[in-house]
Amino acid sequence: MRSSFLSSCAFVLLFAAPSSSVLAADPAPADGESQILAKQLADVLSAAEKVIADNQDLIDDPAKGDKGLGTDVVLTRAAANYQAATGQPFPTTDGDSRRARLTKTLITIIRGVMDKAQPLINEQGKGYKSFLPPIFTDQVAREFSRTVEAEAVIRITAPAELIRNRRHRPDEWEVKVFEAQFKPDSADKAKAFIERVDYKGKAGVRLMLPQYYDQSCLKCHGEPKGERDINGGTKEGKKLGDLGGGISVAVFDDKK
Repeated sequence: MRSSFLSSCAFVLLFAAPSSSVLAADPAPADGESQILAKQLADVLSAAEKVIADNQDLIDDPAKGDKGLGTDVVLTRAAANYQAATGQPFPTTDGDSRRARLTKTLITIIRGVMDKAQPLINEQGKGYKSFLPPIFTDQVAREFSRTVEAEAVIRITAPAELIRNRRHRPDEWEVKVFEAQFKPDSADKAKAFIERVDYKGKAGVRLMLPQYYDQSCLKCHGEPKGERDINGGTKEGKKLGDLGGGISVAVFDDKK
C-alpha cells in the first residue's frame, strides 16, 4: 500500500543554535521571544525525531521484543541530540512563561505518542512496522497543533514534487522558503529560516527547519527513480544531502 505520509524514511536533521537563525526582515521588538520559542519547538521535535531515525533498524527487528525505547529513554536521547545540535541544554519546562508552557505541552505529547506506539514497536515476529521518523513527527505535530491552535502550529511539509499526502502540501510561504532558502546550492543547510509573516490570517512569526536526506532515507527516496519502495511509494531518485522537507512552525502574537 502506498504510504499516506510525507516521507517513508528518516531525514538527516541539521540544526543551528538559536542565534544563527536567518532573519528575513527586521522584527518588531516583541518578536524576540516568539523567535526563540519557534526555534525551540522545532529543535525539540527534531531531536526526538532523530531518536526514531537512529533506531529504525531496531524498531523493525522482528527477532527482538522489547526494544528498550520507552518514553524516558527517547526523551533522554532527545535531550542529548538537542545539546549536540544547538549547544544548549534541553529546555526547561519550569515556570509559567509561555515558552516553558508550550515546550512542556510538546514534550507531553511526545510522551503520549511514544507510549501509544509501544505495543507496535515491541511486537515480536513483525518486521517493517511503518513507524517511521516522519510518521512520529506528523503525529506529534498534529496533536500539538490541535492542543494549542490559538498560540502555535507545527506541521511537516516538503517541496510539492515530494509530497505523498495532500495534507502536507506546502503553502505559499513554505514554497517560497523551499525555493529561495533551501534549494539553492549555496544554501546553508545548518540554518533555519524565520520571519514575521501571518499564518492563515493570524499575526506572528513563522520558522522552517530544513531536513535533508541521509543514507537511510535513500532506501525509499533514492535510486533507481521510479522503483517501488518498501511502503509501496515510488522512489524519487534523490541523492545524499538533497532537500527532503521541513518542520514548519508558526507562533502567534501573544495577546496578553
